Amino acid sequence: MTELKDLLQSADWKKEKHAPVIESPEKITKGEAVSVKASVGKEIAHPNMTAHHIRWIEIYFLPAGEKFPYQIGKFEFTSHGESGQGADTSTVYTAPEVSLKFKTEKSGTILASSYCSIHGLWQSSKLVTVE
Repeated sequence: MTELKDLLQSADWKKEKHAPVIESPEKITKGEAVSVKASVGKEIAHPNMTAHHIRWIEIYFLPAGEKFPYQIGKFEFTSHGESGQGADTSTVYTAPEVSLKFKTEKSGTILASSYCSIHGLWQSSKLVTVE
């Protein structure tokens, strides 16, 4: 039986256009809001067309020593060039890039997942240390 964890792909975002990129400080201050940016296609542009696009990005935080992560953001991208006239006929395209802020009192791991309409589920992670 296939499990969801078996479908998640990961790679170096500098070489793979589908892997989410997490941008945040590596060291953060306890209890202060930290900015996190997640995107797909930072180094190698990802196509953004009706048939091939990033549908969503989710961001989680897993505090050190805890079993389950907290979902801190879920973002859907809904405009990929489609219109009543057909595929790729609109001039409106959503870029797969998001920003958020969150607070924590523990070090841990920021996790990002994304979904490509053709190439499936992708994931990445970044450790952050609370000072």
